[in-house]
Amino acid sequence: MLLSVNNLAVSFGGVHALSLSQFSLRDKELRVIIGPNGAGKSTFLDILCGRTKPDTGEVLFNHKPIAGMTEVSIARLGIGRKFQQPSVFPGLTVYDNLLLAAKMKKDILSSLFFRPSQLLKARIHEVAEKIGLTKVLSSIAGALSHGQKQWLEIGIVVLQDPKLLLIDEPAAGMSDEETYKTGELLLELSNNHGIIVIEHDMKFVQQIARERVTVLERGKLLVEGSFNDIRNDQRVIDCYLGRNSTQLENL
Repeated sequence: MLLSVNNLAVSFGGVHALSLSQFSLRDKELRVIIGPNGAGKSTFLDILCGRTKPDTGEVLFNHKPIAGMTEVSIARLGIGRKFQQPSVFPGLTVYDNLLLAAKMKKDILSSLFFRPSQLLKARIHEVAEKIGLTKVLSSIAGALSHGQKQWLEIGIVVLQDPKLLLIDEPAAGMSDEETYKTGELLLELSNNHGIIVIEHDMKFVQQIARERVTVLERGKLLVEGSFNDIRNDQRVIDCYLGRNSTQLENL
């Protein structure tokens, strides 16, 4: 298993934000996590990337315990996080954003004398093509559309060579066309990376959920299964999907 979680729990001010008895992810598996607001989805990703330290529990990444490690240490092990809101450098070009993200030495001396190798340039162009931004490499990132900024940030994470990508609500604020392209991008990336996606857009979930979907409620695992199993599970309908009835009717 790429990722194994056992008896993971964290509370904030006496409120149980997460109490997850078990979770596992295979290498190169794309898993979607859904659930109502406050279900513990983002808290779970925060723990996996080191942003939040759990009160109890075990997290094994590539068989190595990581619970409580710093964000930097976890990132170096191969876990990359993309947050819901894009956090690119708006005053730099798309190319320079990708260049800064590349996995390389970033100490002062190395930075002063740094010259990108042909191999690195080729890698940046390869990622730019994958995320659909080849034609705007020289454009200022701040001028990109919302969808393009999301793709750029995904590219920034990919350039760090993670084994596991954590993606938080990538379809939020996107047009239908951008949402579909994002889904196809994530499916392609799952050929080389494990991916965990948090999402509310059920049409998007249906597009990318080729294997299991995990449903959280009040910080606990409610159920796991295929997309069709989930959408027809009365417990899921009662706690979550019933609130998205319009989306369900259109699927």
